Amino acid sequence: MHLLVVFLLVLSPSIAHTHNSCPKAKCEVTRQKIEKIQAKMRQGYTRAQGEKMEAQLRSLRAIKSKRCR
Repeated sequence: MHLLVVFLLVLSPSIAHTHNSCPKAKCEVTRQKIEKIQAKMRQGYTRAQGEKMEAQLRSLRAIKSKRCR
């Protein structure tokens, strides 16, 4: 899925511009990243991996709280 998005963004500058300038799109991407990390956490992880994922979640949640309403 991510490769398809990257492929489309590379081929179409107008799509890339729309994607980067649309707050709803950025919020959706942030939400998807949060969900992906949470899914990984449900599968189990080491302490180091857990700390890294928690830091990523904190960062993404901060972005979400600032940009997404």
